[in-house]
Amino acid sequence: MTGVGPDDWGRRMTRVWAAVPVKPFAGAKQRTASLLSASQRAVLAATMLEDVLVALAGATGLAGILVNTIDPAAARLAGRYGARVVSEGALDGHTGAVNGMARMLRAEGNDALLTLPGDIPRVTAAEVDAVVASRAWGPGLTIVPAHDELGSNAVLCDPPFAVPLRFGDDSYFPHLMVARAHGIEPVVLRLPGIGLDIDHPADLRAFIAARPRKPTWTLALLEGFGL
Repeated sequence: MTGVGPDDWGRRMTRVWAAVPVKPFAGAKQRTASLLSASQRAVLAATMLEDVLVALAGATGLAGILVNTIDPAAARLAGRYGARVVSEGALDGHTGAVNGMARMLRAEGNDALLTLPGDIPRVTAAEVDAVVASRAWGPGLTIVPAHDELGSNAVLCDPPFAVPLRFGDDSYFPHLMVARAHGIEPVVLRLPGIGLDIDHPADLRAFIAARPRKPTWTLALLEGFGL
């Protein structure tokens, strides 16, 4: 590419911030209540977040990690992995928390936001780097859909507000449509670790049965629960 040297590419690759919205652990994952008690669900939420932070901390293409939360335990955990803890928009749901982080990154002159949830414990550093490497020159959007193609489990937005993001139980296809409405052809990556979020008992069973069995804190926890 004319006019682009190694230093330019290096800067391009290292101005992406991971942005992880985290709700309070208490009351988390209520849809798994048929299998887990309230205290087990809180521990599960914390343990899954740690697995996500392990992957993000091991990725080579990130400039840093933002965790948006008001939960003190989540903030302490994030700090152990070098994440910057913020709270702008944390009380406004998943979308509000992501938009709060996007506003901060834009104001600070960062190129792109990669948002992921805290409940994808099979994510790997290699998958994170694959999403970062998907960036094109110019405004762009990369999406890693959930395994059921309903949720948007990872979204790389370049710049942070290239496309208005709105998360929910059915956000994947709406994100594709809004990107195209803004003149952006989205990149879709299907990555098994990012794709498996834990919301329902069936997701827990799929996580335990997944091959290869990637050793994670979450897997050890669920085995300890007798699942």
